[in-house]
Amino acid sequence: MTTEKEQLAVTNDSPELANLNSEELKTGESTTQPPQLTNTKSSFWAQARENLQIITIALVIALFIRAFVAEPRYIPSDSMFPTLEVGDRLVVEKISYLFRPPATGEIIVFNPPPQLQLQGYDQGQAFIKRAIATPGQIVEVKDEKVYLNGTPLTEEYIAEAPAYRMLPARVPLDQLFVMGDNRNNSNDSHMWGFLPKQNVIGHAFFRFWPLSRIGRV
Repeated sequence: MTTEKEQLAVTNDSPELANLNSEELKTGESTTQPPQLTNTKSSFWAQARENLQIITIALVIALFIRAFVAEPRYIPSDSMFPTLEVGDRLVVEKISYLFRPPATGEIIVFNPPPQLQLQGYDQGQAFIKRAIATPGQIVEVKDEKVYLNGTPLTEEYIAEAPAYRMLPARVPLDQLFVMGDNRNNSNDSHMWGFLPKQNVIGHAFFRFWPLSRIGRV
């Protein structure tokens, strides 16, 4: 009579079972998916989702900064020569004018006023000029000089003295009088009038290109 221990020994000595065990050891195959593969797929999609979130947040921040804080601008003409040259790239900040109006002498970027739009300029096209007179001030051009409230301005930044005459004009409320530093080659307030302050985009204060002339403007 075969005992329980002998039956177990016989079972383990079975050639079929031995071959099966041997084959499993050789191939290492399994009917279930390895945990490592599942973990790798989960990790990949988790990382992809995280990267997408980072890119989205960065894009939102960049759009917010451009809309409300600062933006880069490219100089396409020589109306501000010699201060700014064609190809210069500037940073235009938008914060300071939320708390104060533009001051005389500051370089500002603005959207064209209605009188320029009537000449065919696009509403979204940006201009860059220097603020010369603010509300209530009287501006005049005579004897190759710009006068502000009867006093000639000292303007070391201009390309040449203005070769034209402009009668005295008082700047209205919420308006500005702007001019290009290249006085005789600039489409500015002496030609089309005053600029509404609401058209001002920001203050051009720093040139970051070319590197040879990097710095404040």
